[in-house]
Amino acid sequence: MMMRGMNMQSMMKQMQKLQKNMKKDQDELNATVFEGHAADDAVVVKFTGDHKMTDISIKEEAVDPDDVDMLQDLVLMAVNDAMSKIDKQTQETMGKYSRNIPGL
Repeated sequence: MMMRGMNMQSMMKQMQKLQKNMKKDQDELNATVFEGHAADDAVVVKFTGDHKMTDISIKEEAVDPDDVDMLQDLVLMAVNDAMSKIDKQTQETMGKYSRNIPGL
């Protein structure tokens, strides 16, 4: 009977440690800055790991009043590039936790 209580206590400690590590990794990921680039760096955006844009840089030559569509496409390209980098890093960083939890 005593053995069972010890295992449960040990398991709870492991879960608390896992939660603490997950939170630390998530916080670090959220603080990381990811850059997204469009063609020739005409547009460069910066996002934090929690998907908040912190900066956008647009080269002068990308701003053509007669071709607003091109600028919109460049912004989309840069943002999507940043989002895919965030997703990839999130999967690499946080994916290890779901692999180690049975039933997920």
